[in-house]
Amino acid sequence: MRIGELAERAGTTTRALRYYESRGLLPARRDAQGHRTYDERDLRLLRQIRTLRDFGFDLEETRPFVECLRAGHPEGDSCPASLLVYRRKLEELDALIGDLRAVRAQVAGQLARAERARQELAAESLVPGGPEPVCELGGHER
Repeated sequence: MRIGELAERAGTTTRALRYYESRGLLPARRDAQGHRTYDERDLRLLRQIRTLRDFGFDLEETRPFVECLRAGHPEGDSCPASLLVYRRKLEELDALIGDLRAVRAQVAGQLARAERARQELAAESLVPGGPEPVCELGGHER
């Protein structure tokens, strides 16, 4: 198949395919007229790359999976190098999850503090002569 057909079947662009070729992830075969030619194996490589990219893997992290498929393995993640990339990605995700949990805890603490302050202001406004609450948008609450 030609580059346009491969791009359409893989759900990507011809520009992306040329880029993958320049990075050595997609083979650069040409016919007698000099047109790029591809087959079902190339489509399989692209689907592996796209799936991993959708999961957040950077392009270079897909290389071991592509090489595994090229070596004839039925799945791109059945080789030791692919498993290593999976392990590294899980460690990276776990670290990000930890960071997000810490940020969430800080935001929850700020929200609790702000709600307490808001309640204190509301209670003071009920006292005769107390401050009238002001809306954050510049108006007055009634």
